[in-house]
Amino acid sequence: MADPAESLLQPEEHVLSTLEADGSRRWLRPKLAKGRFWHARRVVAYVLLLIYSGLPWLKISGKPAILLDVPAREFTFFGVTFLPTDTVLLAIVVLTAFLSIFFFTALFGRVWCGWACPQTVYMEFVFRPIERLFTGRTGVGGKPRKDVAGWRKGGMYVVYFVIALHLAQTFVAYFVGVENVKQWMWSSPTDHPAAFAIVVVLTILMMIDFAYWREQLCIIGCPYGRLQSVLLDRNSKIVTYDPGRGEPRAPLRKSDRKEGKDPFADRGSCIDCHQCVHVCPTGIDIRDGLQLECIHCTQCMDACDEIMDRTGQPRGLIRYSSQAAIEGEPQRFLRPRVAIYGTLIAGLGALFITLLATKPQADVTMLRTLGKPYFVTDSGEIDNPMRVKLTNRTGETRTYTFEIVDPPGPRLFEVDQSLSLEPGETITEPVHVMVPPDAFVSGRLDVTLRISDDTGWSRDSSWLLFGPNQQPQAAGQAGQSQ
Repeated sequence: MADPAESLLQPEEHVLSTLEADGSRRWLRPKLAKGRFWHARRVVAYVLLLIYSGLPWLKISGKPAILLDVPAREFTFFGVTFLPTDTVLLAIVVLTAFLSIFFFTALFGRVWCGWACPQTVYMEFVFRPIERLFTGRTGVGGKPRKDVAGWRKGGMYVVYFVIALHLAQTFVAYFVGVENVKQWMWSSPTDHPAAFAIVVVLTILMMIDFAYWREQLCIIGCPYGRLQSVLLDRNSKIVTYDPGRGEPRAPLRKSDRKEGKDPFADRGSCIDCHQCVHVCPTGIDIRDGLQLECIHCTQCMDACDEIMDRTGQPRGLIRYSSQAAIEGEPQRFLRPRVAIYGTLIAGLGALFITLLATKPQADVTMLRTLGKPYFVTDSGEIDNPMRVKLTNRTGETRTYTFEIVDPPGPRLFEVDQSLSLEPGETITEPVHVMVPPDAFVSGRLDVTLRISDDTGWSRDSSWLLFGPNQQPQAAGQAGQSQ
């Protein structure tokens, strides 16, 4: 009976670098190339690990360096707190972040993926080193030479769990603050079931990611690799193999060295040792050209440089370059997309700084009440019922006062002339503006309300008031007929 697999259409190449030909999982255990780029990445990774874990603990001006308080709708970044009324500022931040990704990708390729992405940093400089420690491959990497004892695997997963739990709690600290996390850690889960459930779910997801899914998150789960075809151009810096120098590839012949011949006289520099493949954390062959699985981690560059040193050839067979440069075209740093991205980022940055520098200490919003726009009182005055929504944007308790400064005739009625607000507090106060009926022109009157605090800050807000377009003696009938 024929094997069913023989009747299937066989792919010309790997559909995914993490799949075997029969569709089963291809577990990657990359070797370790300790070259100059690996040492540089390790320094960067350790700094980033310190930043990722330390930011929730760092305080600036008495506030956490980063606190994303979603329930309170307050977002603090390095001492500056953004409120729901800062929609424009937050939109500028988000838009600038996306444009920055486009800009740096156009210039330097997927440098974020290989050097700064938390997935890469934790996978390659925390979880893989732990795996190598428990499997006996410390400092070398690669597949274990013998079966790993069960107690070693168990110990490895226990360490994984502790780190995953730490990561989950650190992640939650960005949203609730480290004080709450510390308190919840030593209290019963029933006192904070929602937070406890979030930590449990995040810990499980971290375990699945770093213990099982691993590089598949970069290959399958993350859309960035699939977007690189439109984010890169031929002049973008990428990790690339130089086929003009490396081809035709062939293993070294010992006979050439014994006979005193130049082993590279009639062939390329690539000796087809596959070291670039063995060290790749996503399992690809960089010699096949630019691929979405490549995260630009530079491990293939370090491995190839080591081989070049051993064979007496100059480094750089695999290097940072561009498709245009590899094909002998002039390298262009300034291109239309780079200029456009850079101009937009600079413009958004200037706009953000301007808006942030001119941001008021309090938000004042004037609101009209439902129903009639005005009423005529028994004394003949025109009453415009309004509401003032006031937000204290400072980090201190402030006391606010209200007064009408222009024109001199109108006065406030039934409003607390002195309001004390806590930092970030918002209140909505009813305000009645009493105006003589003869002050209106064509049934309209512009007034200026000044709101001041006890530190000398003030802000003037203009109101449009409505009233009768008749003589005062007819005003009562006009107001009642509306």
